[in-house]
Order: sequence, then C-alpha cells, then structure tokens
Amino acid sequence: MTSTVPASLTRTAEGSALQAVLLDMDGTLVDTEGFWWDVEVEVFADLGHRLDEAWRDVVVGGPMTRSAGYLIEVTGADIAIEELTVLLNDRFEKRIGRGVPLMPGAARLLAELAAHEVPTALVSASHRRIIDRVLDSVGRHHFALTVAGDEVARTKPHPEPYLAAAAGFGADPWRCAVVEDTATGVAAAEAAGCRVVAVPSVAPIAPAPGRAVVPSLEQVDLAFLRALIADE
Repeated sequence: MTSTVPASLTRTAEGSALQAVLLDMDGTLVDTEGFWWDVEVEVFADLGHRLDEAWRDVVVGGPMTRSAGYLIEVTGADIAIEELTVLLNDRFEKRIGRGVPLMPGAARLLAELAAHEVPTALVSASHRRIIDRVLDSVGRHHFALTVAGDEVARTKPHPEPYLAAAAGFGADPWRCAVVEDTATGVAAAEAAGCRVVAVPSVAPIAPAPGRAVVPSLEQVDLAFLRALIADE
C-alpha cells in the first residue's frame, strides 16, 4: 500500500457523513477488463489451449491467483500458477504501455472528488507493477492512497483491501463509498462494511440493501455518493 495522506484529508469532507471514496481500477475507472481477457486468451493460445468465452465471467474481477488457477484447471495447461502469473502480468503491462482508456464519467468524477478534497483511494486486485503503469495514464495525483492485490495477505473478495484503505484514511468503513464493477469487488467492499455503487462491466450485479447499481459512472457524482452514505 502506498499513501500520501495529508493530515487535512483524514477529516470528514465538508462536514458530510461521507469520509472517503474507494475506487476499483480495472473495469471501473479504466476500460481494461477486456484487455485482461484478451491477454489470457493470447497466453493460453501460446500454451496450446483455447479459452471458452463462458469462462470470462468466472475470472473477471478476481485475484490473479484465483483466475490463473481456474484457467489452468479447466484447460489442463502444464504450467505453474507462479509462472503463469508472470506471463500474464508481462503481457498485460506491455498492452497498457500505450495508455489505457478511461471509463465514461471517470475523469469528471475524479476531478470533482479532488475539487472538494474528498479522500480518495484506488483499491485493486491487480499487482503494484500494473497499478503504477495505469496511474501513469489516469494520474496518480487523484489518489492519496493506493492498495494493490499483492500488498495484502488476502485480496478481493476478502474485505482486507478495503479495510486497509479505510484504515489508511482513519475512516470508518461504513462511512466509505466504494465504486466497483464486479461481484468479487462488491463482495469485498460489503464484507468490509462499506456502502457500494456497482457499475457492472462484464457480468450483471443485482441491487441490494446498501448497494446501488447504475449503468455508468456518468450517473455517479459526489452528491450521489453522499446520499448513499446518508441513506441508512
């Protein structure tokens, strides 16, 4: 976890009940979920295996070890998880080296959070090397704190990444709004006690108490996030 949290940012933003906003990366802020699947298809093709499109919903949003382990199991590929993880990260890092596209509404939301000095964190199951490359495109100045999947003992769907982010801000998890695009990320955030906005990228996510589901980040702004926390 990396942090540049000024003391002033640990206060509640403008007296609101909202204490922090915690954002997922792939498929939420940047349009890279398809990149990951393309990379997995390419790497397994090199290994002599063809991935079934139906497996995409299984691996989306999950930690690298879970996704890699699942694909090894269903294909029978003769490769260790550790070796496959390196191949996937290498290929993905090369893919995003040319820049990554932001999801619709992401730039506007990040700018609004910064303008109102809302403590904002990036919380991803991706490894630190990948997060740092994406931040080159998104702008690391938008985030006072970032949490990578290889920096916690248990990554999503375990709540540890979101609990770590909230603790980094000195915030109560139930006063943090999380924006996620997958069921795995939603499960992690809700297990941490956070309120969640789901913006499904690949597979649908159903509404639930304490959870809002919207089709795009273009429907999410600071007022929306504050209302989510206030709705108790």
